Amino acid sequence: MIMKSLAFGPVANWSWWVVMAPFGLAVLWWTWADHSGYTKKKAMDRENKRKQERIDRNRENMGTSTRKNRR
Repeated sequence: MIMKSLAFGPVANWSWWVVMAPFGLAVLWWTWADHSGYTKKKAMDRENKRKQERIDRNRENMGTSTRKNRR
């Protein structure tokens, strides 16, 4: 967008529609992700992963790990 407004390089010859299209696509993506639940699902997956890692780490520190190759 800056290159287009400064008429710098090959972007100066591009249409404004081509220059601004990625911004519109990003808005569409964010809208879809929020309304479909994709964003919430990814956040829940990260939280669950962190929780499981914390549980596993605590079990290992207490010596009650469920791994078969304990010593």
